[in-house]
Amino acid sequence: MPNQVTGFTRIYKAAGYSLKGLKAAWKNEAAFREEALVVVPAILLSFYLDVSSVERILMVGTLVLVILVELLNSAVEAAIDRIGPDIHELSGRAKDMGSAAVFIAIGFAIFTWAVILLPRWL
Repeated sequence: MPNQVTGFTRIYKAAGYSLKGLKAAWKNEAAFREEALVVVPAILLSFYLDVSSVERILMVGTLVLVILVELLNSAVEAAIDRIGPDIHELSGRAKDMGSAAVFIAIGFAIFTWAVILLPRWL
């Protein structure tokens, strides 16, 4: 196995692939761009708000979860689209489930922020 990349070279290459994936998501996925344009300012806002460290971690964590789930959903959609343009029940089901996962992640983020912030504002 002389061609196997290990150590810092592997980490460097993996980071490059990850950045390539983020660039591809930004370029090709409107939902990713829209969510990022909400998530990034919200993360910055969380550091301005008077909340505990644990609350801030929960607030930021739920937002990061939204981005993670959207990236996975986009990957599933790309793989399904790669298979072919034919409409198939299983392809539709896979895409719908990915969309449902994003929906649940967004709902969880909204719920978390509401539970933390609403009592302070009411």
